Amino acid sequence: MAIAIARNIALGQAASFLKLPIVFDSIRTVLATVLAGPVAGGLMGLLTNLIRGLIQGLTAAFFAPVALVTGVVAGLLARVGFFREVWQAAISGVIVTIALALIPVPIRIYLFGGVTGSGADFLTAYPLKLGQDLFPSVLITVPGWNIADQVLTCVLVWGILRGLPGRATSDWPFLAHSRA
Repeated sequence: MAIAIARNIALGQAASFLKLPIVFDSIRTVLATVLAGPVAGGLMGLLTNLIRGLIQGLTAAFFAPVALVTGVVAGLLARVGFFREVWQAAISGVIVTIALALIPVPIRIYLFGGVTGSGADFLTAYPLKLGQDLFPSVLITVPGWNIADQVLTCVLVWGILRGLPGRATSDWPFLAHSRA
């Protein structure tokens, strides 16, 4: 988990530096969740953001509940077999996005005025410039970009799982729920 947290942080910092709207900082969280269950995944997501908050700035720490929910929901989906086929992994990304739909919006609005320094800020600014209020602008932007991020994350995790040899995954009994 420590290595996966470090890699999550590195991917998150790279995306932040490049101002990418898609972050991919939850790949290791979702992978850990599929391997070890929703508690481990939620804990890993939470710790990743709290540590990133100490290293990169407090912005990431405020989004720790988002990472926690990502891990827990992906773990519950893995538990019921939603990582067995690629289409199920894609649906898992949509379900994770729906579960996250209202968590980051108030954080972005009330703590950051809709602007967090991420690549998605441009997408929030555009409707604002067209006369939309802040709340609908953020409400449209956040789920719109989260769905792309989460679907791609879940599909990539599905691919990683398919590429792992049996001997590398035999010690992960939770993974049995996600094997085809």
